[in-house]
Parts: sequence; structure tokens; C-alpha cells
Amino acid sequence: MVSTRLRLVALATILCMFLFYTFSNKYDYSYPSSPKTQSWAEQSQTETDGEAKFTGDYIDSDVVIATPTGAGRGAIPTMAVFDQEPKEQGSSTDLEAQKPSSSDHHDSHDDSHDDSQDDHQSDHQDDHHEDHTGSTKGSESNATSHQSHDPSGDDVDWSRFAYTQYVTDSDYLCNSVMIFETLHRLGSKADRVMMYPFEMLDPKATESESEVGRLLIKSRDEYQVKLMPIEIQHHTGSDATWADSFTKLLAFNQTQYDRVLSLDSDGTILQHMDELFLLPPCPVAMPRAYWLLSDDPPQRTLSSQVMLIQPDAVEFDRIMKKMDTVTENDYDMEIVNQLYYDSALILPHRPYDMVTGEYRRTNHVAYLGSDREEWDPAVILSEAKFVHFSDWPIPKPWIDTPEALRQVTQPNCTAINGKDDCIEKSIWNDFYADFRKTRERVCYSNEKLPHTKRRHWLRLERNDHNE
Repeated sequence: MVSTRLRLVALATILCMFLFYTFSNKYDYSYPSSPKTQSWAEQSQTETDGEAKFTGDYIDSDVVIATPTGAGRGAIPTMAVFDQEPKEQGSSTDLEAQKPSSSDHHDSHDDSHDDSQDDHQSDHQDDHHEDHTGSTKGSESNATSHQSHDPSGDDVDWSRFAYTQYVTDSDYLCNSVMIFETLHRLGSKADRVMMYPFEMLDPKATESESEVGRLLIKSRDEYQVKLMPIEIQHHTGSDATWADSFTKLLAFNQTQYDRVLSLDSDGTILQHMDELFLLPPCPVAMPRAYWLLSDDPPQRTLSSQVMLIQPDAVEFDRIMKKMDTVTENDYDMEIVNQLYYDSALILPHRPYDMVTGEYRRTNHVAYLGSDREEWDPAVILSEAKFVHFSDWPIPKPWIDTPEALRQVTQPNCTAINGKDDCIEKSIWNDFYADFRKTRERVCYSNEKLPHTKRRHWLRLERNDHNE
């Protein structure tokens, strides 16, 4: 009896083992030594079910996180994949142009950023684009915070950019040469272009007997200035100042450059401004004439003393048509305000456009942009890049000024802790003294203008002051 039972148990055991090994081949219980991974592109090719398929052509494979395979489904996409924006198909040049600047964005983003952050970044880029197409006044924020490149970088082709000066007579020629001498000394990398009446000098001449010709040759040979002879245009019933305005606006037609920076020559450069060439595209960028903000009511006028221009034939044609309709009292500043008041990109006047008269003021809120910041003459000087001479009734620095007039016009010393502080007075006088020294060194001449020229200047300055 016992023997029979043992035989039945053994037989049943053998039968169970046979059935187990027979059907176990249908299932794979083995595990790989390491997880199998697939790229997003491989997954799209192996996916055969009726579910939604994703193609891998536009997704950066670097953002795919390797995950174990499961049931032949390929790599399991993580949220890091879906958070990425699709790549646009196009040339490598187009892709490079879409890269954010190092000054505005981080070099890389954490893969764990969620959808809301990407939406925020997209909105920020849209606002950034709108602010710099010249369609709103909202571009008045500090433009220097939107630089596209590091101005000291080696990847910038500086031959695409130029500082421009315009000359209509010998009186302002030396001033323009001084501007270029300063840019050369400060190591500016952009080109330098001098527009001047063609009768002054053949741009290929190697020598000249005239003082004007000698200065033009010096600017070309010593300061690498590109000489551009032009024909001065004249307007019926207008004086020489109209010709000055027209010549200045010729900068809009220098289409051999991507951008030009026009600076009034009756000023002095303290630091180069190469970084401005790398601002976002716009037809023109100018600072506000901040000294008019204190008027009642405040005047938010654009200042043409510093103009960053994107040369364009269409824009130049607009200017030419506008000049045909202006009155005899409308000059370059009025023209650019009529055309670009609502569309210009606003440069911060601090540090790009300060007037010397700021050191004679007692209220500096307009320049500082705040009634909370303390006025520090030395700090303001250290950050300023371009200073325009404007000190009615003091004439321009190359014109002789009566000593009595200078004494009563210069800034006063202020009492601090019982002691006189004359730093404003010293800085203001140094502006004029340094200009004269540089003029003598660069132009080898410190000749006074004829009295008639001084009367002409006084009339123009009086008109500007009244405005």
C-alpha cells in the first residue's frame, strides 16, 4: 500500500515538472546585466502601435534620459524631453543667430525646469523683441543690459561698425580729428569714417600744403580714419547750419556698415562706446535730452548728439523727404524727433550723453534719474563716456572766452564740514583746459576763431538755449 502511494507521488511530481518546463519557455524571466537604452529617434522607428508617435528629428538627443526598456516600447520619454522646444530646421548660421547672449541668459538650463518656466522665458523673449523694434516707448530701459555679445570677444567682426564724423568747414575739422585721436588712443575696434567736402582733399593724397589737408592726411595715416569726400547740399534760404545738419544725417546712408555711431564733435570722449554696436537691431537709438526733463512741462526730446544708426536706403529716403518739408528753423535734432520720437531705442544718457553744464547745476535729479541717489561728482565723471560742451553763455572750448565771464560762470565751491569742496569747479574747468591741450597737441594750432564766427556761434547757442 505504501509502495503504491510513493509510486503515485513520484509519477505526479515528474508530470508536474514536465508540464512546468514545457510551458515556461513562453516567458522570459531573465534580467539583463544593465538596462537597455534607446534614443528618442530609435523609439520613434520601433513604435508600431496605434498610439501617438513622436519623431526624433527635432529633439536634441542630449536631453533624452536613458531609461530601462519595457515590453518593446523603446525608451520611456521623461519630462525633460517634453520640456524642450523643438529645433527649427535651417542653416547653422540661423541657429547661431538664435543663441541667447551670455549677458542676458545663463549658458545652460537645468533639465528639471517645468513648463511654466519655459513659457515665462518665451514671453520674455517676445517682450525683448518688441522693445527693440522701435514700436514703443518702453525701450527706455537701460539698453546696455541687452547686449548680444561681449564687446571684447574675438568673434565680433568690427569692420561692420564705424564711428562717423562730419565736417562742413575747417572750424570743426580739428574737433573731429580729436574725436578720432581719442578713439585710437582708447583702443576702439570699430572703423572710423570722416565725411568732408570733396574740395578739401583728394582722399588718396599723400601730402598737402593746406592746414586742412594736413589734418585730413594725419587722421587717415595716424588714426586709421577712412576719408569719405562728399558734396555739401544747400537748402534755399538756409545758412551753414542747415548744411551741417544734412551732412550729419548722411550717416543713415552709409550702408556699407551694419551700424554707425554718430557723435557731435563739440564734445569729448572719456571712454569708447564699442558696446553700443552690439545692441539689438533697430533703425536708430538715441538718448533723451535729459536737461530738458526739468522744464515745465518736461520735454522728452531725443538728443541727436549721440546717434546709433542702422544705415538703410529706405530710412535715408524718409529723411530726405522730411528735409524737403522742414522750415528754416528745423535742423537735425528736429528732424530725428519728428521721424523717430515714438520708435527710437532709448540709450541711457547716463553714461552716454552728459553735458558739461551738469557740474554747474544744483539739482541733479534729471541726470541721476532718481531723487534718492546722492550726487558724487567724481563718481559721475568716472562712469561718463561722452561729454558735450554746453554752458550758456560760455562759448565752445575752441573759442576764446573772456576771463571775467569764466569766473562768474564756473561752478561754485560748496562747504562740507566747514571746508570748501571745489571738486565740481575743478572738474568743470578741466573739461575746457584738457580740450585746449588736446587741440594743441593733435592739431598743432590753437588759433582763435574770427569774431564773426563767434557771433554766429552765439546766435545758434542762444536759440538752442531758448528751446
